[in-house]
Amino acid sequence: MTNRIDLRSDTVTQPSRPMRQAMAEAEVGDDVYRDDPTVNELESYAAQLLGFEAAIFTASGTQANLIGIMSHCGRGDEYIVGQLAHTYRYEAGGAAVLGSIQPQPIEFEPDATLSLTKIEEKIKPDDIHFARTRLLCLENTQNGRVLPLDYLQQVATFAADKKLSLHLDGARLFNAAVKQNVSAREITRHFDSTSVCLSKGLGAPVGSLLCGARSFIEQARKWRKMVGGGMRQAGILAAAGMYALKNNIERLAVDHEHAAILAEGLRRFDQLQVVEDPAQTNMVFFTMEAGKAQQMAEFLNDHNILITPGKTTRLVTHLDISRADIIYTLEKIEEFFTSCKV
Repeated sequence: MTNRIDLRSDTVTQPSRPMRQAMAEAEVGDDVYRDDPTVNELESYAAQLLGFEAAIFTASGTQANLIGIMSHCGRGDEYIVGQLAHTYRYEAGGAAVLGSIQPQPIEFEPDATLSLTKIEEKIKPDDIHFARTRLLCLENTQNGRVLPLDYLQQVATFAADKKLSLHLDGARLFNAAVKQNVSAREITRHFDSTSVCLSKGLGAPVGSLLCGARSFIEQARKWRKMVGGGMRQAGILAAAGMYALKNNIERLAVDHEHAAILAEGLRRFDQLQVVEDPAQTNMVFFTMEAGKAQQMAEFLNDHNILITPGKTTRLVTHLDISRADIIYTLEKIEEFFTSCKV
């Protein structure tokens, strides 16, 4: 086998030939003037698909979340977020640095939810001593885990009662929808805004979308311009996003199936422990003796398999990973354990 098998993330996907063709043939204009027809089509299509009034095309999920938080909150405001959430931990502190918006992190529960009791404890009173709590951010999926549908209803009711806006980092929103066999709208209907990534499991090379009310998106458009997100003839990229939304959502079930096969195969090795979670989608996590994961990664790399080793190692399936790739990977892991006497 000569093709590289990249299990580091679903961000490593390559645009398919039909997607490249759509990009090559895209009609374009100047998006800052709002006359790029392909960007306009993508934004309109995504808003309708997810049940919002409007959407805006952004360069990345980080940018979508940043301008979303900045549109919900002002200087001196606060947003409540999960301790390991992407918007808090992996987006360079943008809301705090650029928006002067204070994050208030909370530990996730085992099912990837945030406890309503803990959230309530962190909401600041209306007092001159405190930042003003204005926003609650959730993430779905969170480390590949799907948030329960009944929880979404509960948290939406809670947020409305506490007068908090509710934002969803839905980078892998469609993985959640496919896993739960519901439309994406069934998830997003609970939120005031949502971001969704086109360049992860959906396979586009670049881009995310932020969706919300029309007035909210107009505010976000100003912030997008300020942080350098006016991309001019962006229709070339938007065409890839349109192709992704129209062709690559339902097939996410294949990635979930491959992850399940991978997890099942890993369970037969006593030298590692698979993290069990029925809510998982396209990610598999396992732990093993310190230092051995790095050795395994180096061995697999010699056989054209890429993983990112760690205290807990994550393997991610995506549209460029076939069932044959999963079987080959398991064979090489077995070879590693046999040859290295681990």
